[in-house]
Amino acid sequence: MPVVILPALIPDIRRIYEVYFAAFDADYMGQLILKILFPQAIDEAFKTAHAAGTLQWWHGCDYQYTMKAVDTDTCQIIGMGLGDILYKPRTVEERANHGAPWLEGEQRARAEKILNPLWEVREKFFGGQPHIYCHVIAVDPAYQGRKAGAAFCEWAIDLGERTQLPVYFESSPSTVNLYKKMGFELLPESIVHKAEVLGTDTDIEVPLMVRMPSSAGSMTFEEWRSLDYPKFNARGNSKVYQTGASANAAHVEQTQTKQLGVTATVVAISEAV
Repeated sequence: MPVVILPALIPDIRRIYEVYFAAFDADYMGQLILKILFPQAIDEAFKTAHAAGTLQWWHGCDYQYTMKAVDTDTCQIIGMGLGDILYKPRTVEERANHGAPWLEGEQRARAEKILNPLWEVREKFFGGQPHIYCHVIAVDPAYQGRKAGAAFCEWAIDLGERTQLPVYFESSPSTVNLYKKMGFELLPESIVHKAEVLGTDTDIEVPLMVRMPSSAGSMTFEEWRSLDYPKFNARGNSKVYQTGASANAAHVEQTQTKQLGVTATVVAISEAV
């Protein structure tokens, strides 16, 4: 039976983050990020406190969604995804960067050298514009090969099509070509995590990727930005976009592009929490 993507529920929190920590720990870049964002021992006391903090966050957040990949043969949660579904404009206050408030002193300063560039680039790309931001896709290493990562990507692509919004994320370097095959565009800019922050011998570059909805036709992400973020609307067998910059917006019809299917198995870890 297939893997399905469902909303994570309160009883799932502990298992969801068991998957999260296991996936990060099994990946080289993930290990580096995990040690920076969570420098303390990830023991039972930490997991209990983390689950309580997650529940509190869920109660107060109205835009971030946690999803689970469920193996329908075993009913086991084998993957998790975390994303911001921003289908309405956001104010400067609503999208403020809060850094790493769970840490203090030098540990917080180091973590924010990782997190702040992610926020800064996204703020530059989108500002308060509606979009979908995938923080992380993580699959339990014990369940690799069940196509849980691909199922998350299909879910995100479908959501982007339904909302007519671009889907944006920071990719792992090893998965860029797979995402390209699924219709994601590699952006010319990237984020570089410095070696002195990571504790490595060399800097590590983080590719940035976006998938425009098919209603954008051949319009690239950079073209969309240059046109002041037009809204896209599907009409029959053609696609129309409308700019929001003018009261008398121009309408441009474009041939509908066929949505690419997802055939590759993807296990990707994005450098964000």
